[in-house]
Amino acid sequence: MAGIGFFSPDMAIDLGTANTLVYVKGRGIILNEPSVVAYHVKDGRKTVLAVGEDAKLMLGRTPGSIEAIRPMREGVIADFEGAEEMIKHFIRKVYRRTAWPRPKIIVCVPHGATPVEKRAIRNSVMQAGARKAGLIAEPIAAAIGAGMPITEPTGNMVVDIGGGTTEVAVMSLGDIVYARSVRVGGDRMDEAIISYLRRQQNLLIGESTAERIKTSIGTARMPDNGRGATMQIRGRDLLNGVPKEVELSQAQVAEALSEPVQQICEAVMTALEATPPDLAADIVDRGVMLTGGGALLGDLDLALREQTGLAISVADESLNCVALGTGKALEYEKQLRHVIDYES
Repeated sequence: MAGIGFFSPDMAIDLGTANTLVYVKGRGIILNEPSVVAYHVKDGRKTVLAVGEDAKLMLGRTPGSIEAIRPMREGVIADFEGAEEMIKHFIRKVYRRTAWPRPKIIVCVPHGATPVEKRAIRNSVMQAGARKAGLIAEPIAAAIGAGMPITEPTGNMVVDIGGGTTEVAVMSLGDIVYARSVRVGGDRMDEAIISYLRRQQNLLIGESTAERIKTSIGTARMPDNGRGATMQIRGRDLLNGVPKEVELSQAQVAEALSEPVQQICEAVMTALEATPPDLAADIVDRGVMLTGGGALLGDLDLALREQTGLAISVADESLNCVALGTGKALEYEKQLRHVIDYES
């Protein structure tokens, strides 16, 4: 038919703790929405009210009859029903009509996911309407998306800092030689900011305010002038219960984030210690690639460089690396078949 370009219904999904990205074969990334589902609860029965962007606006602001949840925790499914509804909604949104053939779907999973967690993700995708569900390890997807030559016989190190987990992996000849998944990521950074303000300023803020602080003035190391940029934030005064506004400096945010940043640095150091000598030599030559939303934290590359002494670079499209890599695995399935797991 003239005017209609055929495209494959097959898709790759980066089912992230914070955001879900959908890549359609031949079209690229066509959906990027928060991994949030909002339900209307009446007489113990739940009906889906909103998914994605609309549902995220409701987080922390819902009345008793509405419940907004994040079905993904630390890179794996924490709420099966919510995850299934979310995947179904995104598939429908991508195709915009119901009569599509059942797609083949490849989903990325954290390297440290257990067989039970992998089965849960596979089942949710099948229940949502896939004819075939494949899984790919997140570090491999991140490395492919960042354009690293992982199929060559040289050592490549990728550090993927997502919403729920940080994956540190050393790869050679298209597979993982060493990988470690630590349950620290963007969410843990938000929590660190919330608890710091509660402790130091007696101020209670919500998740969305913490995220705004992190993206606006978040930094992994102390500013040179000992203070850095500042921003005004509002929350609730814990002493007298009334709303209050305070000024927050970059130095305070760096102090708040010092623990999660240190955990990421330690994970990288542990990976380097466990890497075979020849591959470690390659990593010294090539440096380390940072991917994921957490890689955008101010001066994180400098903090890691100071700790490891290695060249650290941030991927061009660090937020989309995992989705792009999962999509490439779908596009070049024959060459990358060995990294896709179709049956557990």
